[in-house]
Amino acid sequence: DSVLADVTCQKRIHHVIAGFKPELVFHAAALKHVPLVEENPSQASLTNIIGTRNVADACRACGVKVMLLISTDKAINPSSAMGATKRLAECYCQSLDILERQKPAGTRYASVRFGNVLGSSGSVVPLFKRQIKKGGPVTLTHPDMTRYFMTVHEAVELVLQATVFSQHSSM
Repeated sequence: DSVLADVTCQKRIHHVIAGFKPELVFHAAALKHVPLVEENPSQASLTNIIGTRNVADACRACGVKVMLLISTDKAINPSSAMGATKRLAECYCQSLDILERQKPAGTRYASVRFGNVLGSSGSVVPLFKRQIKKGGPVTLTHPDMTRYFMTVHEAVELVLQATVFSQHSSM
């Protein structure tokens, strides 16, 4: 079954998770377009922080075994609203994980951070290709910036490894 829900709607998210009773939840819903997020930080906070809280809380209330948050490399020492909102979402999930470890069958929370996933929507690679085809220049946010790339296969593998690790780790 397909369901449409807004992560910022707490009641709807709880209803969906309670109805489906999943064992695993992969939470990837977020505002990730850096320039748009910078122009609309309140909406980024609502979706990335409050939306994640709604999903995480519903997972806890409904006995989900593992919730995996798909985050971003921009959450490492955040310098943008997008990175900061995703880092706060990670911190919330980490806090819940600490609480849930006290229970024999508590919900486990884990996060994975991605850079650019080659071939995914939102990847910077198509932009770079267009710029190179036109003869340049290739634009970067800052000359000292480092970009990280992975294949879709590597991204899927990372998600699966994080899920398995979170189920079997004690720390």
